[in-house]
Amino acid sequence: MAARPRTLPAAIAPVLVGTAAAYYFAEDIRWLAFAAALVGSILIQIGTNLANDYSDAKRGADTAERLGPVRVTSTGLLAPKRVLHATWIAFGLAALTGVYLATVAGPEIIAVGIVSIIAGVLYTGGPRPYGYAGMGELFVFLFFGLVAVNGSYYVQLEEIDALPVLLSVSVGFLSTAILVVNNLRDMHTDARAGKRTLAVRLGRERTQTLYIALLAGAFAVLPFAIVCADGPALALISLASAPLAIKPLGAVRTRTDGPSLNGALAATGALLGAFSVLLSLGLILG
Repeated sequence: MAARPRTLPAAIAPVLVGTAAAYYFAEDIRWLAFAAALVGSILIQIGTNLANDYSDAKRGADTAERLGPVRVTSTGLLAPKRVLHATWIAFGLAALTGVYLATVAGPEIIAVGIVSIIAGVLYTGGPRPYGYAGMGELFVFLFFGLVAVNGSYYVQLEEIDALPVLLSVSVGFLSTAILVVNNLRDMHTDARAGKRTLAVRLGRERTQTLYIALLAGAFAVLPFAIVCADGPALALISLASAPLAIKPLGAVRTRTDGPSLNGALAATGALLGAFSVLLSLGLILG
């Protein structure tokens, strides 16, 4: 429950897209590097979720009024120390994958991993958590879009190119949309707890507009990326995932109850997953 599997597409999608973009250019991939990048990304996401569960409970941000899924620390399902230990186990295992990737693609990967783990911890931890200051969406876009896609590409070819950079924008927009739904759902309880997320700062209507803009932007950037970065036209098959946006868009625009917005969160994760799988398939076949 604390690992929050509904959020894991945000960890898997960028690795798939970055690796597939590398295959498009090189027609080969380093399979062990791909596996290490994928496992490392998932572990960092799980570690971040565990750290968030622990830190929010310690700060009193998770109350009985919360509309989201059960938090294991605040409800007493697990002792805080056990959640904290699990957090560092997840990050420690992620660091081991980074050590291997550094032997393949250079020490720069270690720096990327360290910064990613620090960002995961400081999201709701530390003296001034940036998730409490309305900056969570920016960091999700950076780390689950730009960093993860281009990092996955780099461990394959040890360079950065325009195609993965532009594709990472689409992936980052959809990953950010997952957090936007999460914070939209929790905006009232977050405000009472002193958690000034971007949704709290913007209000419901502008947060709904932001969600719509992120989904629209993800699909609008894709053709631009293919044309400008000499990508394969077959990658446009990822546009076929667009109908999956209809249900979460409707829920975000019209519903305020927890179950509906929890469903929208899961559906946004599914949209990201479908978009990324189809995009990766198009890059490989192209």
